[in-house]
Amino acid sequence: MEISRREFVKATAVALATAAAGGSLSMLVACSGQSESAVSGGDTQKYSAVCRFCGCGCGVICEVKDGRLVSVTGDPDNQSNKGLNCVKGYYLAKVLYGEDRLTTPLIRDDSSTKGTEGGLREASWDEALDLVASKLKETWKADKSRLAFWGSGQQPITEGYITAKLWKAGLLSNNIDPNARLCMASAVVGFMNVFQTDEPAGCYTDLDYADVFVTWGANMAEAHPVLYSRLTARKLNDPNVKHYDLGTLRTRTSASADKTLVFHPGTDLAIANCIANYLVENELYDADFVEDHLQFKAGTENIGNAYDDGYDASDVGQSVDKVWNIEFAEYAEMLKPYTFEYTSELSGVAVEDLKELADVFADPDKKVMSLWTMGVNQHNRGTWMNHNIYNIHLLSGKIAQPGSGPFSLTGQPTACGTAREVGTFSHRLPADLLVANPQHRRYSEAIWNLPEGYLDEIQKPGFHTVKIFREMSKGNMDFLWSAHNNWAQSMPNLTRFLGRGDQKGVFDTFVVVNEVYPTLSTQYADVVLPAALWVEREGQFGNAERRTAVFEKAVDPPGDAKWDLWIILQVASRVLEGEQIDGQDAFDTLFGFIWDKSAGDFKGDSRQTNIDIWEEYRTFSNPDLNEKAKAINDNASGEFEGKLKMEAKQLAPYEEYLANHGLTWPVREVDGTWLPTMWRFANGSQEEGFDEVGIAQYGEEGLAGGVSFYKTAKGKPSVVFRPYEPPAEEPDDEYPFWFCTGRLLEHWHTGTMTRRIPELDRALPEAQLNVHPDDCTKLGVTDGDLVRVKSRHGEFEIHVSTAGRTEPAPGVVFAPFFAQETLVNLAVHDYYCPLSKEPDYKKTCVSIEKV
Repeated sequence: MEISRREFVKATAVALATAAAGGSLSMLVACSGQSESAVSGGDTQKYSAVCRFCGCGCGVICEVKDGRLVSVTGDPDNQSNKGLNCVKGYYLAKVLYGEDRLTTPLIRDDSSTKGTEGGLREASWDEALDLVASKLKETWKADKSRLAFWGSGQQPITEGYITAKLWKAGLLSNNIDPNARLCMASAVVGFMNVFQTDEPAGCYTDLDYADVFVTWGANMAEAHPVLYSRLTARKLNDPNVKHYDLGTLRTRTSASADKTLVFHPGTDLAIANCIANYLVENELYDADFVEDHLQFKAGTENIGNAYDDGYDASDVGQSVDKVWNIEFAEYAEMLKPYTFEYTSELSGVAVEDLKELADVFADPDKKVMSLWTMGVNQHNRGTWMNHNIYNIHLLSGKIAQPGSGPFSLTGQPTACGTAREVGTFSHRLPADLLVANPQHRRYSEAIWNLPEGYLDEIQKPGFHTVKIFREMSKGNMDFLWSAHNNWAQSMPNLTRFLGRGDQKGVFDTFVVVNEVYPTLSTQYADVVLPAALWVEREGQFGNAERRTAVFEKAVDPPGDAKWDLWIILQVASRVLEGEQIDGQDAFDTLFGFIWDKSAGDFKGDSRQTNIDIWEEYRTFSNPDLNEKAKAINDNASGEFEGKLKMEAKQLAPYEEYLANHGLTWPVREVDGTWLPTMWRFANGSQEEGFDEVGIAQYGEEGLAGGVSFYKTAKGKPSVVFRPYEPPAEEPDDEYPFWFCTGRLLEHWHTGTMTRRIPELDRALPEAQLNVHPDDCTKLGVTDGDLVRVKSRHGEFEIHVSTAGRTEPAPGVVFAPFFAQETLVNLAVHDYYCPLSKEPDYKKTCVSIEKV
């Protein structure tokens, strides 16, 4: 890469956003920088926390004066970011102080119309809680399939755990799902299929040691800027380090790439198979690794498109996750069609570029780190594409070693810690356990002190996110409670339930929203419950490298806003009033360890409440803490096939996370000290030269630098053949363009928080449609023109830009989804991956016309 440091910094999204916000790069990287309202003198208090935004999980230090958060700076003791902040993190203190914070419960006037501003009146907490509880209990008693909770990858770990426990054990309903279904579900299913355990094997330190970076559909510069800074630092410090960027359009991340491979949408499946075929056909794979560690499988093909309401229940929908064992030779035969020539013709990527990338994986001396996000996960074959990336790394043996491995980047601050780890998905229980597995249900019953067989009523997964909102649009959902999300802006194909133009969608669902600011979702709510935001209570986030970290309570919430956990338990105590479990009060059985029902409040303060919940939750990964759970884990009755190996997700006592500014699981106790794991599956002692980066191993005895897939069946992860199958929609004469949507640096998801920060809103005040100049000429439009973007599903209006932050290829257009006034998801289709149920936001076919 022939580029100077100065030229490179000028090219990055960080520099662009900082200049737009009127700042300087030093503001972003200095650990000692302060916000505009920095302390000028007097006594202040400092608190350890974690950034409220993306899945990087950056540690921050919060400084408080006179009860107000006045400064947020990078925490040098947090190993995820080591003191570095991006532009959102720099202005984080201001997220608490938007002028329109919700501070009082609101109830809809019976005469008002949903979907319009107004119509909500102030109410007392008792009135609001009584109303929510009565509607929930009414629905629960009548038909529990008509109620749902939509949670979030932004909901702290202990809150998510208690919510999951209420829904699954208290209400015996699996109709609970997180908004992580929209961003991480394909990664989750991929991990579970291949390794039988969720989340990456490596850690962010891989960024400091890789020889080659391969980004697959990942705009790290804007979506994970602090991690991107580590990638670019590695390149600038070693001119031999290479970066290959693969995507359907050029992004700010392409600025650091030695080569950008722009492919036709959906053909990444073929590209990955082409690389695997090259390795196998030319015997350039790691033969010893393949022989010792891998098993091979094939799965159902030609699975069609998950779109129609009946797809999941159809014969093909029921068979999508079926796999069977095959021999290596059979796998090799399946790969043969994916030659360089065929793949080049299909994808549009030159043969020589495909071969150059394949040779990177073939080189046994190169440490390769693959990174991906929504370009892979939000894909009609998202789970398959996750499989195909793992296949390349497994065949080449490039996994579980410092600087080498496949790494799925998380989108939200605790999509791992909360959505994935505590069981808020409709098919899961805490710690990777599944509702469909009887051994997992028995284990959960033991920890929750429930009678054997109690959870058998929830052995079938509940409604996933797309299903929840489709049922709502059809009038089949009577009660929906959402927290920490903005579904009326973030869901695909919003036209289904918001309606077209002036014709508002009609649905009779009673909607409850926990929120901190007015949003489109609050406009559809019957009750709005004002929630404490971020450090207005204590909580925990779990980031993409498996690092769990605590954010301390630093300030009180404004007005009558309350901790979500308080809200949840207030409603639970009302709904479960008079209910019993095994002859005992149901609420006390489930929540009596933290809640005094007679006082209507927690038994301890914010810290103690979190400690008490954490100790119960970590029992799932530390079965020795519970005698009944240990007996089931040890399979004492001989009822099940084998041990659950829960220690593979082991967690430490709560105070260890405070003392260490976060720890990566599994966390092992060795001679009285709790040690984090940086590389899962690494076996034995650390590889020579990596002693300075910390504990590298967890597993069975073995040779230094080896691996141990201790969680997987037979100790072997699966290479699963997944073929190329075309996108759900492809351009035609009526809808000739691909439309892709995503995030840009300054704004977080739907802008609920970041657009309340003046500096960030000024830096990126409008969502624009990035269009290739040749397409603008054909359409007869120029920069600034207002166009109508229309799909088979809906339409929206937006201004055109040929000088945007992305550079689409001809036939491809891009727009971010942060702007409420430019509701791009009205047009985005809601086809989803048949295995993960995650929607494909990247490949909607649209027409464009000047307004």
